[in-house]
Amino acid sequence: MENLIQLVNRLQRACTALGDHGEESALPTLWDALPSIAVVGGQSSGKSSVLESIVGKDFLPRGSGIVTRRPLVLQLHRLDEGREYAEFGHLPRKRFTDFAAVRKEIADETDRETGRSKHISSVPIYLSIYSPNVVNLTLIDLPGLTKVAVEGQSDSIVTDIENMVRSYIEKPNCIILAVSPANQDLATSDAIKVSREVDPKGERTFGVLTKIDLMDKGTDAVDILEGRAYKLQFPWIGVVNRSQQDINKNVDMIAARRREREYFAQTPEYKHLAPRMGSEHLGKVLSKHLESVIKSRIPGLQSLINKTIIELESELSRLGKPIATDAGGKLYMIMEICRAFDGIFKEHLDGIRPGGDKIYNVFDNQLPAALKRLQFDKHLAMENVRKLITEADGYQPHLIAPEQGYRRLIETALLTIKGPAEAAVDAVHGLLKELVQKSMSETMELKQYPSLRVEVGNAAVESLDRLKEESKKATLQLVEMECSYLTVDFFRKLPQDVEKGGNPTHSIFDRYNDLYLRRIGSTVLSYVNMVCASLRNSIPKSIVYCQVREAKRSLLDHFFTELGKKEGRQLGALLDEDPAIMQRRISLAKRLELYRNAQAEIDSVAWSK
Repeated sequence: MENLIQLVNRLQRACTALGDHGEESALPTLWDALPSIAVVGGQSSGKSSVLESIVGKDFLPRGSGIVTRRPLVLQLHRLDEGREYAEFGHLPRKRFTDFAAVRKEIADETDRETGRSKHISSVPIYLSIYSPNVVNLTLIDLPGLTKVAVEGQSDSIVTDIENMVRSYIEKPNCIILAVSPANQDLATSDAIKVSREVDPKGERTFGVLTKIDLMDKGTDAVDILEGRAYKLQFPWIGVVNRSQQDINKNVDMIAARRREREYFAQTPEYKHLAPRMGSEHLGKVLSKHLESVIKSRIPGLQSLINKTIIELESELSRLGKPIATDAGGKLYMIMEICRAFDGIFKEHLDGIRPGGDKIYNVFDNQLPAALKRLQFDKHLAMENVRKLITEADGYQPHLIAPEQGYRRLIETALLTIKGPAEAAVDAVHGLLKELVQKSMSETMELKQYPSLRVEVGNAAVESLDRLKEESKKATLQLVEMECSYLTVDFFRKLPQDVEKGGNPTHSIFDRYNDLYLRRIGSTVLSYVNMVCASLRNSIPKSIVYCQVREAKRSLLDHFFTELGKKEGRQLGALLDEDPAIMQRRISLAKRLELYRNAQAEIDSVAWSK
């Protein structure tokens, strides 16, 4: 079971290295899920002395006021033999064998975070102590609770410390070590007060009673130690710390422990309680309890870790890959992003994604409706036919049929088709631009790089503009071809009527009578409708061939050509990712590594047990 505490120690150190020490985060923190023991007490409760007694070393800073201004995560590792030493998390390769130097480093590291002020910080200090005289145990020493601010402290220091303490002990995985002095009324104990608020049933609180040897004569702490004064689920444990005189004389901790055992064994009031009193017993009880809690929490830890790994992988996938460092890698990365965008654009056109059907709607509804609105009947009204036929004859009237008049009527009617043809080209162009914008918004990688997004968007629109001009030219040529060469067979198949032709016995005015002109208008309208029906089919083909097909085939070809000419610095400018996103990705990657390592370690421990 010793492996369990060591496992939690390793995970806690890894959490701190990532800045994950129980503060608010967008993701659940592993720190919060790890069982821990938090030491809580007032400034004069003897909290530091209890910790030093458990360790068997004098290593904590001392002084007046708030000495502990940062949480101290104290990890004890039992050695079978060898010289005892200490290591700090922020100095991983340096061993301390002089515990006076440990005390100084705690004070110095506190000042590095908070300055030489009397402010506090929630960032923990990690201290590991390896010794044959300790049990495997992890304790978190929190700043001592106080009731008033002293000179040099902010007015909010009392609340700040209480909030920090509460942030640790209110978590259900935290075991509370509530240290209270026996020579003060338990009702006024800061530790009992705050622990009662977060653990009213005392289910995860261990009560430690200090300064029993300093109680007034004629009084004792038996009622408290036997749980009658204030009942907790776990028995109260009394300790006798070194006196200030002992500290000043540098009394050995081992000797102090022996004296503590003698005090409880020889004092009549506590003789019956002696086997479960003292700092040695406290350390063993806490170690055993921590092991059992860790064991019970392993399934929950595994579940949390597995769930968080999935969440981290999902967010990292959403943030995209990190930027390559070399020019070739950057070029490849840009090309891959562009291909992803191009693929989404094609999916819209091919119907895999919505949007491409709107282009068909232009051909099936918009173009036919526009052709119907051309009002050829009005163009071929009697007066207009008479005017154009007469003008076409010039000074010499036609002999058989007004061929020039026919051509002019047909040409002027067909030229009006250019309007709907151009409108269809423009409509498809607008829809293609919409699909470009939609595809850009759906390409997650482009959201990372604003400059690349702008460049790709501009390149795609420029390409569509070129295709539009080519399509417009080809589509209008279809109309002009119909104007430049009429289908002769259409007119040859018309019934011949001498009255419609030039009977020399009639005057020129008889030749342009209403019936005759109406027949001409009807013939021209039939021919124009035939051409319209043909163009209604050929215009969409031209547009699809020149615009849609080419957009699918070569939308970013020109951009790729220009991209190949750019240098590494220019490519880097396109990949101008938000620094906050870059930092977020790095942070998530480190956290993911932590959780994967934790998963492997916890799984190995779980299987071994």
